[in-house]
Amino acid sequence: MSDRENRVQTRHPDPTKSMPAIDRWKYEAVRKAILAAVPTTGEGQLFKELPGKVREAIPAESLENLGSVSWYTTTVKLDLEARRELKRVPGSRPQRLLRC
Repeated sequence: MSDRENRVQTRHPDPTKSMPAIDRWKYEAVRKAILAAVPTTGEGQLFKELPGKVREAIPAESLENLGSVSWYTTTVKLDLEARRELKRVPGSRPQRLLRC
């Protein structure tokens, strides 16, 4: 696999903003953990609690090589919003998320 195939170009909900390309295994691990933690109905998942849930869901050996859980959680969360897999609960303060 080429380096390009081993990375995912992330997106931002605001298309004028650029986002980084990250290792595919990191993207997939964090994506899976986020989608498992965020419900499809109800009040939604508090964003500020999401990094802790991601940390709990990723195996320890992968966590050692991940880097900043908070940074990857935020980056992948923004990407999932741009891809319409996640949405913010309108008017929620602090921010809450639901799966689309």
